[in-house]
Amino acid sequence: MKNYFSSNFKLGVLGGGQLGRMLLSETQKFDVYTAILDSSETAPCAKICNEFHQGDLLDFDTVYNFGKKVDVLTIEIENVNIEALEKLEKEGLTIYPKPRNIKTIQNKASQKLFYKDHNIPTADFSRFASIEELKHAINNDAVSLPFVWKSARFGYDGNGVKVIKKVSDLDHLPTAECIAEKLIPFKNELAVIVARNKSGEIKTYPVVEMEFHPEANQVEYVICPARIDESVAKKAREIALKVADAFDFVGLLAVEMFQTQNDEILVNEVAPRTHNSGHYSIEASYTNQFEQHLRSILNLPLGNTNSKVAGIMVNLVGEEGYTGDVIYENIEKIIAIDGVTPHIYGKKTTKPFRKMGHVTIVHENINNAREIAQQVKETVRVISKQN
Repeated sequence: MKNYFSSNFKLGVLGGGQLGRMLLSETQKFDVYTAILDSSETAPCAKICNEFHQGDLLDFDTVYNFGKKVDVLTIEIENVNIEALEKLEKEGLTIYPKPRNIKTIQNKASQKLFYKDHNIPTADFSRFASIEELKHAINNDAVSLPFVWKSARFGYDGNGVKVIKKVSDLDHLPTAECIAEKLIPFKNELAVIVARNKSGEIKTYPVVEMEFHPEANQVEYVICPARIDESVAKKAREIALKVADAFDFVGLLAVEMFQTQNDEILVNEVAPRTHNSGHYSIEASYTNQFEQHLRSILNLPLGNTNSKVAGIMVNLVGEEGYTGDVIYENIEKIIAIDGVTPHIYGKKTTKPFRKMGHVTIVHENINNAREIAQQVKETVRVISKQN
């Protein structure tokens, strides 16, 4: 086995946001030298990695030159220059997830076609080159209202997704490639994180349940274990494994799904990286998702994915009406509650719905944990000095 620990081995990470920051806790634990590339000099990782490079993740030369400096390259965000990764891979650099996986996943239209081609259950959809083409299809009854509009590229944290109830809802949306997806009346939104290393060892984390903010379309709560029947959980894990197998995936893959009214499982979308739905694992699991990501991309034995205790994650997002230097109001009140651990992402400026941190609640009883999570949500406020 290659010596990654306390050596001159260098891990490169494209992206220096909060996912990178939490990954650094694990690289520091193992003493794995880590270099980060991010466009912002104030990125959450900037001051705490071994080596920080500022540059555009979508620029070919920037990504290529960064890749030449490291021994293994990984990502914490999908929106990166694929052509640079493909060239680096051809030249022999180890890159996980594989560039071809990232390329498919970073375009929602390509991702949906991939599911269809591999008989992976997903909501029906149509693909359009532009909003005008989509409007034309609606006017000719080729697409029926309501439906879910998704931008093919650059959707993130609720951006790039909108329920369309009338044609005028499409006004002011990006004009580029998009998909129109059948609106699924689901019972639950679920997620399964799959870890797989190069040797083919594969493990799934328990199925989690996600509760979303109705306006921002962002996850508000992640609940582990999901409060669903074991037969549904089994089906969700099997489909997540099928997705990872179809991609021949190496790394950590978060598979988001719908549980329909008939208890069918439909894949919504995937993320080829550590994910919001796995943050609970830092406190609640034997092996948290960030350590597992390291294990998988370095082809180390995978860790135990079981939970030690029930866990719920609450996202801390910027409150509406506040932009500026961040203040976490009442945070000392939630720290006083047993089993509550806040994670602050190091972003100095808050704005409405910006992810600023999260809080994990662990408890032996999932229902008690959910009550405490509600209390946390209602107590802590992410605001600014001036509104």
